[in-house]
Amino acid sequence: MAKRNIESNLYLDTVNRHLLDFDFEKVCSVTLSNKSIYCCLICGKYYQGRSKTSAAYNHSIDEEHHVYLGLDSKQFYILPENYKVDDNSLADILKVLEPSYESGDLDKLDSDLVGQDLNKNDYLVGYIGLNNMSNNDYANVILNMLTHIRPLRNHFLLLNVCKTELLRRYSLFNKRVWNDKLFKSQVSPHEVLQLVTKLSANKFNIQNSSDPVEFLTFLLNQLHKDLGGNKKTNSSIIYQLFQGQLRMTSQKIIQLDENEDINKKFIKEDKVTTINTPFLILSCDLPPKPVFNDNENIIPQVSLGDVLKKYDGVTTQEHLGQSRQYKLTKLPKYLLIHFKRFSKNRFTSEYNQTIVNYPISGVDFKDYVDSTENINTVYDLVGNISHEHQATAGDDNNKSKWKCQLKSPMKNDDGSSKWFQLQDLFVEEIDRRLIFLGETYLQEHADVHPGMAKKRVDRVDKVMSYL
Repeated sequence: MAKRNIESNLYLDTVNRHLLDFDFEKVCSVTLSNKSIYCCLICGKYYQGRSKTSAAYNHSIDEEHHVYLGLDSKQFYILPENYKVDDNSLADILKVLEPSYESGDLDKLDSDLVGQDLNKNDYLVGYIGLNNMSNNDYANVILNMLTHIRPLRNHFLLLNVCKTELLRRYSLFNKRVWNDKLFKSQVSPHEVLQLVTKLSANKFNIQNSSDPVEFLTFLLNQLHKDLGGNKKTNSSIIYQLFQGQLRMTSQKIIQLDENEDINKKFIKEDKVTTINTPFLILSCDLPPKPVFNDNENIIPQVSLGDVLKKYDGVTTQEHLGQSRQYKLTKLPKYLLIHFKRFSKNRFTSEYNQTIVNYPISGVDFKDYVDSTENINTVYDLVGNISHEHQATAGDDNNKSKWKCQLKSPMKNDDGSSKWFQLQDLFVEEIDRRLIFLGETYLQEHADVHPGMAKKRVDRVDKVMSYL
């Protein structure tokens, strides 16, 4: 036993934490199997099994790498001797492999908690870079936004029993993003995205860029389903946080015969149809691009209030031979607003660069809600995804760069909240007054406490003084 302890201590000195990366799929680098996988703690590669015919056993002899971690059992082993090691010096590796949280840990995450990686570089816990393996920045911005929605984050940090593989991988991703013991101040979404690729039949993948809102819609619906949710309101935390409801009133448009003695060619049918429908994301249309550009190439601007008139219950829109009016009947706790910038016709695709002017706080949606009695309609912007358009020759919509801006619970000296911008591996603090200058694509508004509603006087059609 004494000899074994001496050997273990010598072997443990060969562990190289700088080469360990648990963010990628657990597949043997030799057999490509995902069963009974062990990580070599000297080179960081994955191998299968511990038997004398296994890839891990052969690697331990060929390379003289002796310390391994069972990724399922969370146990450490010495190979080829094949005995288990229990040493406190390895505990930090388990905290990186699969961090765990208790209720008492959650409040600390909303302070300016600072971690330190192996290179002694400080990082702000939760505000870390995500790897862009190829063209998955469209997914990175969505994952960044979702991991900072406090109730949703807390739910998955405390989720220890997962019924599906997506819940397990997504929960683990959240736990790693908020880990203050990371070896590297970055996390890769590889495992989550690889499973999403499979579940979406390759619609969303790492190699090809996609629409962040379409990715968000798919992910929210899949998480809702895996959490046991159904069509009923509040049947999962997804619906509890994001589901609102709107009323659509429609009238059929009838084309009159040209021979009829009447000036109008179209009239509305007397029958009015009213439908109440739930939504997770509120879609807003931007004003169409001008047919003729001016000499100065000035980018058009529009206020958030003008864009939201679609939901005032009065403004009429024509769609599929119908005249439609929309009015919100229920606001969710977190209101997601999508500004539709991409459009296609039979001949080409177009991109709308119109700048949307909006206040950062005190956004009052009461003009767009059917009844505001006993409900709060004042929201604060807490997350924003913006698009950086890169036109190339022959293709006006060939390249996309996505950025995510997040409001943090940390405060500036003047009492205002700090904002951070995340773009793949780059994280920086930004001036909140400059956020609106980007081409906003998706916004996340959080319900302000009802007691604060009377103190807020800003309306969505009033841009703040600094704009």
